[in-house]
Amino acid sequence: MIKVYRKTATIKAEQFDGSEEMIDKYHVRCDTEYMFSDDQLEYSMGPYQIETLEGFLNIGVGDWIATGVNGEHWPIADDVFKQTYVELPVIPKAVADWIEKCKHDGTSVGDMLCYERQPEKVRDWIELTPGTYDFNQRRYAEHQDLIARAWLDGYTVEEDK
Repeated sequence: MIKVYRKTATIKAEQFDGSEEMIDKYHVRCDTEYMFSDDQLEYSMGPYQIETLEGFLNIGVGDWIATGVNGEHWPIADDVFKQTYVELPVIPKAVADWIEKCKHDGTSVGDMLCYERQPEKVRDWIELTPGTYDFNQRRYAEHQDLIARAWLDGYTVEEDK
């Protein structure tokens, strides 16, 4: 019987722009000896190559460079990347602290999302439009979903402004 699986590991990835900075950073080589005809260029990944555990692989501008847990790199075509990966939610430190406290205390995700249990800073972030302090139903729903995703998939803490 076929079962459905999802990836649980997170990766770091950066979209390759062909700049000298990225070429240097990832030790990408530009194979100037290899020329593409017009019809090959349309279907090819490009004249750039990045070293991977499997050897050098082609990478084109707009593709993604993924970095694994051991610092290894591999290219991912843009369309495949967009179908496979989603950026981790970015949440304020107060919300991250609340998630970690709830996980540490054995609180369920449902109780963690309960309005009455949340610290004031978390409630304000979820429901109030910045600058106006007006309740915003759309923001409330989006932020509830964001916190649930952060709980399940991980998150990035928002940088101080």
